[in-house]
This record gives sequence, C-alpha cells and structure tokens, in this order.
Amino acid sequence: MKLTIGLAQIAPKLGDVRVNLARHMELIAEAAGQGVQLLLFPELSLTGYNLQDLVHEVALHPHTDNPVFAQLLAASAQHAMDITVGFVAEDRRHRFFIAQAYLSAGQVVHVHHKVYLPTYGLFDEGRYFAWGDAVRAFDTRFGRVGMLICEDFWHASPPYLLWLDGADMLLLHSASPGRGLDEEPVLRSARWVELVNRAYASLFTDYVIHCNRVGFEDGLNFWGGSSIADPNGEFVLHAPYYDEALSVHTIDLNQLHRTRSRLPLLRDERTALVSREMARILGENTQGSR
Repeated sequence: MKLTIGLAQIAPKLGDVRVNLARHMELIAEAAGQGVQLLLFPELSLTGYNLQDLVHEVALHPHTDNPVFAQLLAASAQHAMDITVGFVAEDRRHRFFIAQAYLSAGQVVHVHHKVYLPTYGLFDEGRYFAWGDAVRAFDTRFGRVGMLICEDFWHASPPYLLWLDGADMLLLHSASPGRGLDEEPVLRSARWVELVNRAYASLFTDYVIHCNRVGFEDGLNFWGGSSIADPNGEFVLHAPYYDEALSVHTIDLNQLHRTRSRLPLLRDERTALVSREMARILGENTQGSR
C-alpha cells in the first residue's frame, strides 16, 4: 500500500488563529493538488508557540460546532485527506492543553494532549498548560498510528508505548527552536532531533514522520527540517531548514513487512518482562519514599 504524505512546516502568526487558519486552508488545497492523503502541521500550528497569557484567548474545542474546526473538518472531507493540526485545547473544567488533532472524512478521529511540558532552559510550558495523561495509538484508514508532541518524544516511554499499542507510524509534531552550533553547519538541537527520529524508526521498525515549524517568534528561531524516516532508520524525505515548505513524499507501507521479516524486534519484545520489572521498580521506589 502506498501513502502520499505532506509535511507543512509553516511559520504561524502568534495569537492570530484567523490568519493561521487561512494559511492552513491554502496549504490543504495545495496539498490536495499534489495528491496528498495525509497532511501534517506542526505543534500549535493554529496559534503560534510562545502564547503565555494569550492561552485562554486562543483555546478551541475540536468539534464541528467550532467555526475553526468546522472549516478544517469540511476540508478533510472535501479533499479526502487526513490532517493533523496543532492547537490549544480547553476542557470542560477550563484546563488548557497543548494538543494535536487527527481529522479524517469530516470527523475528529483522535486528540492527543502533550504529556511532557518542558520547564527548563528557555521553556516555561508548565506555567501555562496542564499536562496530558494518556498515550494511545488509534486506527486510521492507513493503519494504526500514534501522535506525539515535541517533548513527548524526547522521552523513551511515549513512543515505546505507542509501538506496543500497535502504532506502525509515529506522527511527531514540534515547535523546536534552534540552539547551539556544532562544527558542522547544523544546529546542535536539529542534529540531536534527527538522531532520535532515526533511532526510533530503527528500534521500533516503524515509519517516523516529523513536522517541525519554522520562523522567528519572540527571539526564538524555529529550524524546520521536517522529515520522514523509514523502518530501516533512513531518511526518505528531509525538508529544508528555516524556510516554509510543503514537502511531499509517497511511502510504501509494505516496507514494514520487509523490515520486520529481516529484523523481528517487535516479535521478540518481552512485554511481560517489562511489566513485571516496572512493577518491581515502582514498588521499590514507593517503599523507599516512606
């Protein structure tokens, strides 16, 4: 089975959902013209990243009765395209989450709330957002997938849980600012992210599909470099650094079969052992804290 994927690495306008929605609609139409079946937008693509006190003003409910999502859902149905979008979600008790929604055929299939909120270095997400408390794979017309947001995939447990939950594609969305220069003309933060993405693809024999934003915002420079790594851990698509781009590539999902026949890591994973040892470690930690 072949799947044509689009990575829309954009530079959202901070706090302006109307302008950002218009940009989404333009790129959805452009992607449809290139035969894209699955289109990814980056973390907080509808709002911009460094929102701080704007969080409550830009929050959305991902339903058809929301005017923003109504347009996006209609576009997913019109173009027969699955779409992921980044936004601020508000729950019924008025907690706010960094969220990513998966849209298909005019329906919200899944919403992921970011579970790890960085509060180190230049990051202060924990001051403004609540953390999510679930990591779940879900079924799509292309197979079972999982979504994560930025800091979620700097920790080994969320992608591992998605893999065990049946995800054959990991959809990673980020607003990753550039930090540090190595001897090569590549930002240290970009180089590290790319190593991690290829490692996950190799370790889990999955497709790892990553969409990162670009542009400047409150002194931060977001580096782009969106990518697709195949189950062998090789990049089959790499978008440009720093510039807005719609990058399109067709993957062969039969590569999952070919790689796993050669390298049966999933077959040999000892989940009962992991469960037993985690219970032991957590039990010892609980006893030690008394």
